[in-house]
Amino acid sequence: MTNNKPKILVLFYSMYGHVFALANEIVKGVEEAGGIAVLKQVAELIPEANWDDNIRNAKELMKNIPVADPKTDLEGIDGIIVGTPTRFGNMSAQMRNFWDRTSSTWLAGGLVGKPASVFVSTATQHGGQETTIITTLVTLLHHGMVCVGLPYSYQEQMRIDEITGGSPYGASTIAGGMGERMPSVNELKLARDLGRHHTGIAGKLMGKV
Repeated sequence: MTNNKPKILVLFYSMYGHVFALANEIVKGVEEAGGIAVLKQVAELIPEANWDDNIRNAKELMKNIPVADPKTDLEGIDGIIVGTPTRFGNMSAQMRNFWDRTSSTWLAGGLVGKPASVFVSTATQHGGQETTIITTLVTLLHHGMVCVGLPYSYQEQMRIDEITGGSPYGASTIAGGMGERMPSVNELKLARDLGRHHTGIAGKLMGKV
């Protein structure tokens, strides 16, 4: 807790910038709700020699975002919002690598009772958005965290006049088969809503309201 404001870690991995775009909106939502957002990315595992131009361009945009340390960056936070692209219905290897190094936090119960949310990107409309969120939440539940989704009161997720991500499980975007589609205005709003909603829950769990 910092200055009695919820301190929320927005932890993400992004290869082509789609998840990063959502993460930036989530940060805005956290701050709008009176929280303190800490934006960090997890370490890249793909050797730079194997990056294509699209990856290089995205990495350039993210070069000033600190890389999270699983030993220290889970301390002193009041909630966490995790962002990952899907990999066959699961979190990416980069995000998995981070959580596989959190056993000391798990043993100490450092995240027990704190809220956890997830946001994702997939190549296609039905490419594992919900399964990726749910399977990521399994890890966070093992840490004793409280799952926070995106209620249907955020009705933009119910739109049928356009292709859009978003579900009661969390915020999401559809990137396209070659990563050619960036998050829509609607998806960015849902990401911002998730940040705001999560921070409100964190405040309640802290006994602020």
